[in-house]
Amino acid sequence: MRDGFLSPENEDDLLKVITVLRKYRPEVVLANALEDRHPDHGQAAKLVLRAIFLSGLQKIVTRDNGEEQQPWRPLKVYHYIQYYYRKATFVVDITHEFERRKEAILAYKSQFFDPESKEPKTLISTESFHKLWEARAREYGSVIYKEYGEGFESVTALSIDLLI
Repeated sequence: MRDGFLSPENEDDLLKVITVLRKYRPEVVLANALEDRHPDHGQAAKLVLRAIFLSGLQKIVTRDNGEEQQPWRPLKVYHYIQYYYRKATFVVDITHEFERRKEAILAYKSQFFDPESKEPKTLISTESFHKLWEARAREYGSVIYKEYGEGFESVTALSIDLLI
């Protein structure tokens, strides 16, 4: 799927996502924010939402290694918050995983801040952006009384078994 040209209307892209959903049969899907600075992020979220619905329809036929796949529809979709600030529906405590998460993000040296990089500067490769996502994790963490948090949105109601 080409950078800058994602569309929830593209049948080939929808069928690719439907095939993956039916192959792996996830119960929960994490998707891009519904609206974000890069247009592909919101388009990807809409593509995933549409593919999730369509993947549950019997009349849409997909194949994996020549075998016809059975319909499958995940139970939940959660959208992770990216560049734009959005009020989280819920926040996950990532305090114990934060350093590992940071290492994983910074492994993409051509994309994110690396003082030794020879790549052209972009918004997300600046030191200020690096500080922004760390500050945002601290902010989301603060609303759940933790050091770091990851905010998510849900377009459907969340089920809670116990109020504590």
